[in-house]
Amino acid sequence: MPNMKKCSSLEEVRAEIDKIDDKIVELISKRSHLVRQAAPFKNSIEEVKAEDRIDFILQKVRHSAIQAGVSPNMISDLFKIMINEMVETEISEFRNKQTF
Repeated sequence: MPNMKKCSSLEEVRAEIDKIDDKIVELISKRSHLVRQAAPFKNSIEEVKAEDRIDFILQKVRHSAIQAGVSPNMISDLFKIMINEMVETEISEFRNKQTF
C-alpha cells in the first residue's frame, strides 16, 4: 500500500485508524449530498432506483477492491448498504419535489 505509515505502537495504529475512519465518514457524507442533488434530474422512481447504475457501481468497486487487495465481497456488501440507504433518501427527495 503506497504511503502507508509504519506505526511503532498499538496506540499509533489506533490513532491512524481513527483518522481514516473520519475520512471515510467525510467521503460518505459528500457522496450522500451529491446523491440528493441527483433527484431533481430524475423523472420517476424507477430513474431514482437506477438499477443499471447500481450494478455498474458494484462491479466497479469489486474490481477496485481486488486491485487494492481487499475483499471484494466486503466492499460490495458495504456499498450495497450505503447505496440502499442513499436510494431511499433520494426517493424521499424525489417525492418532496413532486409535491411542489
